[in-house]
Amino acid sequence: MPARARGSLLRIFFAYCVALSSANAAEPEYSPQVWLNPGIYSHHFDRSQNFREENLGLGAEVLFTPDHGLIAGTYINSERARTRYGVYEWRPLHWQPAGINVSVAILAGAFDGYPRYRNGGWFLAAMPVLAIEGRRVGVNLSIIPTIKDRLDGAIAIQFKLRLW
Repeated sequence: MPARARGSLLRIFFAYCVALSSANAAEPEYSPQVWLNPGIYSHHFDRSQNFREENLGLGAEVLFTPDHGLIAGTYINSERARTRYGVYEWRPLHWQPAGINVSVAILAGAFDGYPRYRNGGWFLAAMPVLAIEGRRVGVNLSIIPTIKDRLDGAIAIQFKLRLW
């Protein structure tokens, strides 16, 4: 996909997500949250491979409402290549045990940088996430599925720090 078309598609996608996040006027007042993360730590299911598991990088997560957010960033992936990503986050389920925010989310978006998947090009993917957040620190836990001969599955842990 040409860069110009990709840029237009991303602008439309982000505008749609923002519109969704403000669509329900009956929701109580919510102040957006901004979180930063240092990449993703992974534990691969296939332990016989020499995968990199400290996938350092930089990412940001913006929650517009308790149910809707965007995440974007970059990291060095398990195959030692640079990955960039931009995803929409939908969090339909919430709990607050002991004052800790816990949400179940589905992420859907675009990723690149995996050499065996589309020769490192962009692809669309979705995955489940469990978000556990205190007042200033949190973690996103997810399962990356195995896609035979393309992507090796893992449990992913993304630590994050809330800026506001």
